[in-house]
Amino acid sequence: MRTLLPGHGASRGSALGRARVRLPHALDVAEQRIAASEVAAELERLHQAVAATREEMHRLRQRLHGALVMEVGEFLDLHALLLDDPELLHGLDELIRTGRYSADYALRLQRDRLAAVFDGMDDPYLKSRMDDLDHVIGRIHAHLQKREADTAGVAGEILICDNVAPSELAQLQSQGVVAIVTAAGSALSHSAILARSLHLPLVVGTTHAWQHINDGDVLIVDGNTGEVVVNPDAADLREYRMRLRDAAKEERELGRLRSKPSRTRDGVDIALYANAESLDDAARAHALGASGIGLYRTEFLFLQRNELPDEEEQFRAYRDMVLGMSGRPVTIRTLDLGADKADRTGLTLSDEDNPALGLRGIRLSLASDGVFDTQLRAIARASAYGQVRILVPMVSSREEILLVRRRLKRVTAKLRKQGYEIAERLPLGAMIEVPAAAIALHSFVDAVDFLSIGTNDLVQYLLAADRNNEALGELYSPLHPGVIRLLRHIIGISTEHGIPVSVCGEIAGDPALAPLLLALGLTEFSLHPATLLELRRVIRNSDLSALRARAGKLLQARDRAGIERWLKATTS
Repeated sequence: MRTLLPGHGASRGSALGRARVRLPHALDVAEQRIAASEVAAELERLHQAVAATREEMHRLRQRLHGALVMEVGEFLDLHALLLDDPELLHGLDELIRTGRYSADYALRLQRDRLAAVFDGMDDPYLKSRMDDLDHVIGRIHAHLQKREADTAGVAGEILICDNVAPSELAQLQSQGVVAIVTAAGSALSHSAILARSLHLPLVVGTTHAWQHINDGDVLIVDGNTGEVVVNPDAADLREYRMRLRDAAKEERELGRLRSKPSRTRDGVDIALYANAESLDDAARAHALGASGIGLYRTEFLFLQRNELPDEEEQFRAYRDMVLGMSGRPVTIRTLDLGADKADRTGLTLSDEDNPALGLRGIRLSLASDGVFDTQLRAIARASAYGQVRILVPMVSSREEILLVRRRLKRVTAKLRKQGYEIAERLPLGAMIEVPAAAIALHSFVDAVDFLSIGTNDLVQYLLAADRNNEALGELYSPLHPGVIRLLRHIIGISTEHGIPVSVCGEIAGDPALAPLLLALGLTEFSLHPATLLELRRVIRNSDLSALRARAGKLLQARDRAGIERWLKATTS
């Protein structure tokens, strides 16, 4: 029987396929005791399963590249840390030794013990970490049973699950899964962001999925509307084919915009830069006519390795990125490790009580003189091959920018003495993602050459809402009056002082929010190449003077609903 299930579209696109249901994680293991003579063998079986899980995660990590290193890697790092957690491992060993339980039942008991601890926590974010623990335990259990972890997919299948970890997405897509439907989850989660990057349709919050979807059911998933059709009828199939034709037509139309200028209807040019982590991203940005690279993340050079990259390795990576853009500017962000981007070199602190507010970004660089000087030397040397700008993350004060300027001056002077060719001028910019820096921008705007607004962190710090906490999905939103007014404040001060400013967070790549940013005065966007052409189309259809004439009404909005009404009025 045909059934229509509502959900929330988290990653656009349509898919038709068979359902594969993965029930919420539960270790359905009966109690089983072992003899004293079997304890050593059972411990060895457990340890082999843990080792196999570590190796499985390591292999998956090795297959990652580019953006996936950033988005998926941090979750694999967290899962690897859980595998080394003494609370988990020692508890398992003790249950086998003293309780004489089988490894499978010990795993269930230890999982339930830890779940009780997580459930008793008041912090919803910490409670949500139980999902990560379940993911790790599920993999260990799979290896105990000598079977593959429950992530295998078959071409043409649509995964139905309670939630999906970012670390699974790339693997599922490579195995042929064409869409994912979850009962829980948020459109603002890391999983949703990564699904959009992978162009994998994702619908979240389909709370009645378990009651209406069975293995093998045929489904149509619409990642735009959030609708899931179970056992579609002829009309549904016709509509699905029409959507595919419309999508193909739209892709062809967008393709014609590759060589078109990003110019509004009233003749104002808008710069569209690309965010990049790899040479592949640069090549794609170049082909799509990007104005340059607005954010080159250097962290991927430091992640998942036991030693720091030296000057030569960094120089080659930065040089190749600059060469890849053929003279267009490349904005290289200095190291932004810390918080959820831990490394294995010992550079970041592993035991900070509150890493999101800890030693990260420019704070970490200024505390690591040798590491920072090495990176600045590599960036400066790359400036001989094209236009290079240096972007400093997590700035909170004028003093930090002045310290970086003095250090950069010393580094470039020394390089020139050593005979290196360095650009005559290396523009230095600040990433505005700390509310204090945004509010006090007037106190250091004269010390920078350009600004980049990192809305992902700015929004979470301003609203005190962790963007990775799905329980706060409704609260974490750029469509908050406080966020809109702060963006206007930043853009206004930058314009007043003649300082270029761009937005490089997620909202810059959302075509639906482009009219809002244009109305606030933004003329530079930095976004993932995947949505560049869509944004160009919106800009070419926009009347900038009309949007800015309506900015007053936008700034008067008192709640999210008011801002959404303003956006709707601009497109109607």
